[in-house]
Amino acid sequence: MLGGIAFSFLFTALIWLLGPRLDGVRLLPDQGAAWYYWKLPEATVWTRLSAWLPYLLHQVIIWWLIYRAQMQRPGYTGGLHWFNVWALGVNAAFILLHLIQTHVFYDGLAQDVSVFSSQGSVILLLVMVILMESRRRGLLFGRSAGVPDSAIGVVKRYHGYVFAWATIYTFWFHPTVSTPGHLIGFIYMFLLLVQGSLFFTRAHLNRAWTTSLEVAVLVHGALVAYGQGKGLWPMFAFGFGAIFIATQMYGLGWPRWARWTAIAAFVALVTLVYSGRGWGKLNEVIRIPVIEYVLVFILAWLIAGGHWLWRRLRPAGAASAA
Repeated sequence: MLGGIAFSFLFTALIWLLGPRLDGVRLLPDQGAAWYYWKLPEATVWTRLSAWLPYLLHQVIIWWLIYRAQMQRPGYTGGLHWFNVWALGVNAAFILLHLIQTHVFYDGLAQDVSVFSSQGSVILLLVMVILMESRRRGLLFGRSAGVPDSAIGVVKRYHGYVFAWATIYTFWFHPTVSTPGHLIGFIYMFLLLVQGSLFFTRAHLNRAWTTSLEVAVLVHGALVAYGQGKGLWPMFAFGFGAIFIATQMYGLGWPRWARWTAIAAFVALVTLVYSGRGWGKLNEVIRIPVIEYVLVFILAWLIAGGHWLWRRLRPAGAASAA
């Protein structure tokens, strides 16, 4: 895990060092929120294939490793299984390949898919983590809030495939350019890929580590929003901060006094910022939490409904698959 963290920062530094080589690439003017700026004005068959083929190969290999690991049913250990070594190596190799591909062909997957697909994949990952962990830490203030157990079970069993798609797809969506927003995003993606490579190890279950990965989206979202200069950074900082206060910190085993201290610090910071920002904008604090918790319930009940339907329609010999 520590080696993966070091790799994430060092490789991001390499992207930054090589970034000026891409400054001469001609791009179209920004056309609004639905427009992804960092793509070639005219894509070719070769620029498209240079991104899609390695992405698909990267995706399929990691999915195959997850499948093989689940079929093997190993225990959680302090060391690495053979599939962890392969997953770490494969991710590192394709990260390097994407860097080379960007400097030769530039385009990522963004040329052919919506910018919202990349954002949506990360949102889905975060929502699934909240759902999956709700049995252990509760959904709101340590309470389960009526999340179906069947949905949690399905997500716990199959989340690796979805998380691998969300991280690998998002990574290949972007060219490895060196804007501050991209660099922050690459560090976050690399750390998620490290976590996704450590399945069936005790590091994969380390609560301080996994919670740090969840909270890192606060740092990423707030810094990117601040860099855009549109004044929306408090919505991301306090929105994701509210999720930490309401949900994530209850999985850390903190004593009651520590939780109350965190709540008091959060309220104090909100008061400090919005006393100058204007109380009319205070609803920014709840926008992201409301969206995420609503999505948690929608996803949970969709999965629970699908699981219920499958149990009744499955073939007689497929009972074990349920």
